[in-house]
Amino acid sequence: MYQATVRIKKGTGRSLKGGGMWIYDNEIDTISGTFENGDIVNIEDFDGYFLGYGFINTNSTITVRILARKKENMITREFLNERLLQAWNYRKTVMEQADLNCCRIVFGEADFLPGIVIDKFADVLVVESLALGIDRLKPVILEELSSILASDGYPVRGIYERSDAKVRLQEGMERFKGYLSDPFDPRVEIVENGVHYIVNVEDGQKTGFFLDQKYNRRALGKLCAGKEVLDCFTHTGSFALNAGLAGASSVLGVDASMTAVKQATENAALNGLQDRVRFECHDVFELLPSLISQGKQYDVVVLDPPAFTKSRNSIKNAVKGYREINTRGLRLVKNGGYLATCSCSHFMDPETFSKTIHEAARGAHKRLRQVEFRTQACDHPILWADEASYYLKFYIFQVVDEK
Repeated sequence: MYQATVRIKKGTGRSLKGGGMWIYDNEIDTISGTFENGDIVNIEDFDGYFLGYGFINTNSTITVRILARKKENMITREFLNERLLQAWNYRKTVMEQADLNCCRIVFGEADFLPGIVIDKFADVLVVESLALGIDRLKPVILEELSSILASDGYPVRGIYERSDAKVRLQEGMERFKGYLSDPFDPRVEIVENGVHYIVNVEDGQKTGFFLDQKYNRRALGKLCAGKEVLDCFTHTGSFALNAGLAGASSVLGVDASMTAVKQATENAALNGLQDRVRFECHDVFELLPSLISQGKQYDVVVLDPPAFTKSRNSIKNAVKGYREINTRGLRLVKNGGYLATCSCSHFMDPETFSKTIHEAARGAHKRLRQVEFRTQACDHPILWADEASYYLKFYIFQVVDEK
């Protein structure tokens, strides 16, 4: 047992008892014993019943994050090794071997290691640590994971940290990015779905590349042979390149970031697709009305925007944004063509998102025939007790004019 004990109030902790990983500050009755923020503490119900071990941080509204629920599972190096081994074995089971070249190995709470994300890009690991307690355990976690991977034939060449998100400030931590190993070239080549990419782990968004759409890109690709494709919010060109590799006759990818456009153009050349896949820098909200006014239409339109809402308070504005781009995107799809559209915000729940798309279709005078509904790739598992782990909603529709 640890030196400090957190006891929750009677009638609270329903999420925790249902399998959740967090205890909020307003659920805590007492904290007894001595501790420093980031320490492991005992967790008890209002009547003293043992509920688990977790790390504490009174700077955060999420005051305790659970690591273990059984009294015998003290948080040791061996315990962390077992958690990491379970996470890696899960990926090996649910993914094809080729997909292990680039995948998310640790997905925070969904892998029962709250507050930390670890992505594998070829032989490089990129870590994002967002909670004080897990940050203290980070050196051991990375040592153990590197050992596990090496023993399985996947030696780690280098480790880079991308803990530069603002949420670190809410934990009383400084934002940080930099090497946790000997320096290496931050431009790393990966292969996903047969497509080659250069991932910049130092300056790319998040950890450098969005791995969660891996199988959604593949699903879209099979619809693109011989088609003319528009990929909006293309980032590093992933949907566009999957379409090109699948045989699309022409692909235009657009993004507001010139840095992303340059990287996507380089990726097209890396795959020998520069003749059929091109990228331009545009504000999508300005471009779509312009294309509509020109009478332009495509066989396939992809809408993969950034999260329009990062809090419950901004959902109303987010709905307006999603409705606007989907209405305009639908008007750009040829009769019988296809729309792929998604939301990556967990605050935009599936019901609200589907309702928004329905309203967009009505506004565009289109009928939708659903081809597929998908979520994030299986290396980003959804823990049903943790609603934040379910964030990506991805639809493919056939679009038919109202007649």
